Amino acid sequence: MRTRVLTVVLAFAVLAVAGFAVPLLGVTASQRTQRLVAARTADLDRFASLAEQAAENGDTGVLTAEVTRYSELYGEAVVVVDARRAPVVQTNGMRSADPAVSRLVDAALRNQRISPGGTLRPWSRDDELLARPVGTGTRVSGAVVLRASVRAAADDIALRWALVLAGAGLFAAACVLLARAATRWVVRPLHRLDHAVGTLAAGLPAEHARAGGPPELRQLATAFNRMADAVTTALEQQRRLVADTSHQLRNPLAALRLRIDSLQSRLPASAARTYGGVTAELERMEHLLDDLLALANAEHRAGELSVIDGREARCDATAVAAAQAQLWQPVAAQAGVHLDVAPGPSVVMPCTEEELAQVADILLDNAIKYAGSGAHVRTSCFTEGPDAVFEVRDDGPGLATAELTQAGTRFWRSERHRDVRGSGLGLAIAEQLVTGRGGRVECAATEPHGLRVRIVLPQGHPA
Repeated sequence: MRTRVLTVVLAFAVLAVAGFAVPLLGVTASQRTQRLVAARTADLDRFASLAEQAAENGDTGVLTAEVTRYSELYGEAVVVVDARRAPVVQTNGMRSADPAVSRLVDAALRNQRISPGGTLRPWSRDDELLARPVGTGTRVSGAVVLRASVRAAADDIALRWALVLAGAGLFAAACVLLARAATRWVVRPLHRLDHAVGTLAAGLPAEHARAGGPPELRQLATAFNRMADAVTTALEQQRRLVADTSHQLRNPLAALRLRIDSLQSRLPASAARTYGGVTAELERMEHLLDDLLALANAEHRAGELSVIDGREARCDATAVAAAQAQLWQPVAAQAGVHLDVAPGPSVVMPCTEEELAQVADILLDNAIKYAGSGAHVRTSCFTEGPDAVFEVRDDGPGLATAELTQAGTRFWRSERHRDVRGSGLGLAIAEQLVTGRGGRVECAATEPHGLRVRIVLPQGHPA
């Protein structure tokens, strides 16, 4: 936004500067040109008057002296001819026989006044020719031609243009500074408000946006701070409710388990099935509380990652996969599942080892539980374009096409897996951790049967 505002303001400033600088440059050059022409016209009129006096009394001494003195003083050539085109005075190498001078002489003898046209510029360097007839309109007795140098006038115009452009540059610089100050005054509160919104959206404690800028922005910042306080209070109450509920339920569950365990030796054989069902439900509730706490922590961690720069986090995904597979080997062996790690080069994933290990535990737990005895589960790590991939694949029964879209839904479980221990929160927890790093969780069926779950994170590089 700041760039767009600066662009508009600077464009307006440039147009404003050009609007007064360009005409001023033209007026300056025109005035200096007129001054030069007026001065040389006065000199021509004086020489024409002296030439007319010389033609009347036949004495050209005064005319010759004046013209010679003028050429020596100003370095400009002058040619004076009589009515028969005979040279009277010629100075500084200019001759009446020169083609350009001859044309001006002819025009002057026809009683035409020749003055330079156009306006001088700083780069003008060619001399200008001026001509005046000698005598009156009915009796022309000669012609005067003057070759005027424009270098001094052009240098004067260049100096004036430099002053004008310097003033325009200072004005433009002042406009730039004023525009930067104005846009900073307007945009800085928006940046602070944007940061506060990002923090609030991530579920972190809200930061109050400092009021500043125009009155409208100050009112907006004040209103946002009130809203942020209300939202933060509600989120904190919700998080505290989940944590307190999970914590407070552990004590009665632990006491209940102790009492139920103490009844086991006193129950008849006919109550064994009921006892087993009760203990299974207790275990399910304990796991559910653990998963709820893990989900809350994952959501909080994902919020933190959305507002902080976590690009420096790196881990060797291949090493983490091998370590977690080794930890799960006894569980897999007990379930009759063959678990192995696909060989391959080391792959770096943009996350911490703890995060990847937690996600790997979720995927391996699901694969071992739901693949079934005799299934084969394999973990692998590889790069796919700019992404790093951690994959767990099994050849169990898998999921139907309609079920794949619901695999990450909280508390969702397939109908045929209702009797398997679990809470339905594993993939939801993994998805929170992965999306916090800018990645995604992909579930797909494998051929001829089975399930493939992939963790895809951007910016994966070979180790």
